[in-house]
Amino acid sequence: MNLRDQLARVIARDSRYTIESYAFVLESLKRARTHKLQELRKRRDRDRDRASRPHKRAQPAPPPAGEAETEQPGHVTGGEVCQAARRLALRYYGLMAITVLNQWGIRSTSDIGEIVYNLIASGDLDKTPTDKRSDFDDVFDFAKALQPKSLLEEEQSR
Repeated sequence: MNLRDQLARVIARDSRYTIESYAFVLESLKRARTHKLQELRKRRDRDRDRASRPHKRAQPAPPPAGEAETEQPGHVTGGEVCQAARRLALRYYGLMAITVLNQWGIRSTSDIGEIVYNLIASGDLDKTPTDKRSDFDDVFDFAKALQPKSLLEEEQSR
């Protein structure tokens, strides 16, 4: 069964969101996973470089609080998916990001969570025991976070 047919099944159970919204959230999930794996590789390389220095043998830094449970390759949190969706919407749609997402039924980060959990319920996505639907609630304010200047400010602070 192709993706379009799988999504048609999910939409038949919950028609609040369009097929485009599901495709967008799946792309956001993919980008969040890619971003997280890149960050893990960078951290591992940094730790390996520190450990290989002859004078100081540094111990790898422990993962940030709460991250140890979700350190599975490919697993991302609700907040990470929402942030990836924000970046993706701004890159693809710029000033029209809020308008496009609203047209698809995505009006808040909670809607992203609804879509993800619809895909979990259909068996198309998995979750860990620590994942909760509420992880997607109020991650950011769409009106503020989906302004192109917010992405520019974020990229300049890196």
